[in-house]
Amino acid sequence: MSSSFDAIVIGAGAAGLFCAAQAGQRGLRVLLIDHAERVAEKIRISGGGRCNFTNRELDPRAPQRHYLGENPHFCRSALARYTPADFIALVDLHGIAWHEKHKGQLFCDGPSQQIIDLLLAECADGHVERWQPCAVQSVAFDADAGRYRLQTARGQVEAPQLVIATGGLAIPQIGATDFGWRIAAQFGLKTIAPRPALVPLTFGGQAWAPYAQLAGLALPVAISTGTGKARMRFDEDLLFTHRGLSGPAILQISTYWQPGTALTLDFAPGTDVQARLTEAKRDSRKRVANELATLVPSRLADAWTGEDPGLQRPINEAADKSLAQLAERISRWSLVPEGTEGYKKAEVTAGGVDTRELSSQTLEAARQPGLFFIGETVDVTGWLGGYNFQWAWASAHACAQALQAG
Repeated sequence: MSSSFDAIVIGAGAAGLFCAAQAGQRGLRVLLIDHAERVAEKIRISGGGRCNFTNRELDPRAPQRHYLGENPHFCRSALARYTPADFIALVDLHGIAWHEKHKGQLFCDGPSQQIIDLLLAECADGHVERWQPCAVQSVAFDADAGRYRLQTARGQVEAPQLVIATGGLAIPQIGATDFGWRIAAQFGLKTIAPRPALVPLTFGGQAWAPYAQLAGLALPVAISTGTGKARMRFDEDLLFTHRGLSGPAILQISTYWQPGTALTLDFAPGTDVQARLTEAKRDSRKRVANELATLVPSRLADAWTGEDPGLQRPINEAADKSLAQLAERISRWSLVPEGTEGYKKAEVTAGGVDTRELSSQTLEAARQPGLFFIGETVDVTGWLGGYNFQWAWASAHACAQALQAG
């Protein structure tokens, strides 16, 4: 015999836990199911173990500025109705100390387990029943009864409303799967092809060899990709790795980068490098690398001047053409990534359930009554810095408010 609930939520990550808690606190009988051994592993490892749980720079009047998708305006309704201030108030209510680190990014002072404990406490307040670990073996919809019937490792359960909060493919080592998109396909919903996002980029072959030795070097840059209205630029820190580039600048631009297209890097943003080198040539007898090291880290200066014999001399002896080429390279270094580090190193998955299939008010499938998709399963991808967690909270809240009792 089936156990019956008002709503079943599959996926005990940020969105699933919050949705179950909010619905339970509204008086609904909620079952939360997850296949993983540990709850909310992605929250636990996020933000270097401190959980960057939201971003206070998100503008509720134009939240789509920080999100990407086939329809970036889709996220406006949910994000306007549950704002960073709302989640901050909940964090404060639970006595969790936090701090602002950079550009509105909010982190716990202590371990990210505090956010998991908050969500579990909220679920407990809503009398949410949680089955974990518990695999969902099949999902079926009885149109006559208007109920979803699930076969699980703990038996059959049913409910008139089913919420899919199983995330994307990022970080498969902690249990990420494509379950949510398989359910979408089962019920005829379209998806936008998934791809790794907020992910390091790789550069192959001998061309990268001189820069592989710079692994571990970090510096602030301006980075851009695309042209015209599609051009995107970020001012963030860059990190050289053995295989390519990482750091916040690369993670941010990776979501907008298209395979085969170039990135443009400015290693001295706000500086007229040509003028600085021309001035140094007039006034200095130091080697080019030493003068360049006043603008960029010395390891980078040595790597660039080491490639050109014409730059391995005092700057007053260097040719104007060589210095001009060096200035251009520092200000507008154009390079084409080979690819990404893939889902294993990606923080999130771009793409997902096509937002044209869903209500922006409730996250319910337009053509499949009682079926909801929230969080990372949906084609809404935020910037680095707490925006994806805020989408998890906001989409979960919008869904929970739409769920009905009995």
